[in-house]
Amino acid sequence: MLQSTNNQVLKQYDNISDADLEQAIAAAHDLYQQWRGEPATTRQATLHKIADLMRTEKTALATVVTHEMGKLISEAEAEVDLCADIADYFADNAPTFLKSTPLTTGIGDAYYQKQALGVLFMVEPWNFPYYQIMRVFAPNFMIGNPMLLKHASNTPSSAETFVDIVRRAGAPAASLTNLFASYGQVSQAIADPRVVGVALTGSERGGASVAKSAGENLKKSTLELGGNDPFIILEDADMAKVKAVAPSARLSNAGQICAASKRFIVMADKYDEFLAMLKEAFAAVKPGDPMDRATTLAPLSSADAKKTLQARVDAAVQAGAKVYYGNEPVELPGQFFQPTILTDISRDNPAYNQELFGPVASVYKVNSVAEAIALANDSSYGLGSVIFSEDREQADAVAQQLETGMTFINRAWATLPELPFGGVKNSGYGRELYELGFNAFVNEHLVVSAK
Repeated sequence: MLQSTNNQVLKQYDNISDADLEQAIAAAHDLYQQWRGEPATTRQATLHKIADLMRTEKTALATVVTHEMGKLISEAEAEVDLCADIADYFADNAPTFLKSTPLTTGIGDAYYQKQALGVLFMVEPWNFPYYQIMRVFAPNFMIGNPMLLKHASNTPSSAETFVDIVRRAGAPAASLTNLFASYGQVSQAIADPRVVGVALTGSERGGASVAKSAGENLKKSTLELGGNDPFIILEDADMAKVKAVAPSARLSNAGQICAASKRFIVMADKYDEFLAMLKEAFAAVKPGDPMDRATTLAPLSSADAKKTLQARVDAAVQAGAKVYYGNEPVELPGQFFQPTILTDISRDNPAYNQELFGPVASVYKVNSVAEAIALANDSSYGLGSVIFSEDREQADAVAQQLETGMTFINRAWATLPELPFGGVKNSGYGRELYELGFNAFVNEHLVVSAK
């Protein structure tokens, strides 16, 4: 574990052995067998206790995240609060979600019942070290699917801290097991017949690899991958509202959010005004220690993350993109990247269809609504999108034409337990959160009785 602001080693963890993996799978499978005979309501109080502990220990939990991946302490605290809300939501709603559904048929009485499937394997990323776990853990804990976790290698303490909260709340040890596993052991676990499904949030490459293993072994999977989300500013947009939302829509979490706005698609008559506004906001940020509550720009998560982003920006500029603002060194310890605005990105520029994971905004000028929609959809990604327009009917009509999993009108992207999260195209498949996420790993068991 490295501290993100200075690359100092804080703690080291040993990888597991194959024997450790076998023991974890066996314990999880035994717990699944036990949970099959118990109603979900027996787990409600424990999930609420997890939420209570997270709220009580919010700043301590947030500090672990800030030290590991550099998130601003206020943003890390907000992540902990969100996790507690997700836990409470699924504890409260699981009994309703699990109710049997009657079906109409001429051959008799019929219904289907949602039931647990078995042990799940989850692979999660570093940018939201607690939230990404909770999105999968909370619903499946209530369903009765024990979980094995392979977290990002640069947030090991966040994973261990989450598991510790679960156990201190009184959940069985095998409810969630964190594994410092190799990629070979991940494939080994997915192939095990006791593991019935895989949930991954991460990169396209990681998603493709895990989906291949899952497919080869006939395991159900959900993938939440990258995004290159459009932020469309139509001709009747209220620019005061845009000004209040657009900068943070790109810079939150130092720009390291899959569903953050990355491509700003602006009608020609608003283009110059928007660029000037965005530049002013980007120039006003205060980089520094993410534990200092006066800091407004956090460092990137690692030296590799900074190196990758810089290489992509350099390639974009070499291919003809113009730097309207930024792309200069930040003379501070830690992996800081100056907020940057790129324009004039042609379709043959590598940045046109590439996720720039950091505080870099790509801005495009368009001359019609149809052109804005076409540009927004001209991407291999399809995660989220934002539309600003004072004409709600027009905005809704545009939303219906976007090839994304989520659209937000006159506000930035948001995540809440009652809103399904997920995308289409190379952004993945399946949903997390809400009832759609709850249903991702259930057996919809049909029962029919003859008349």
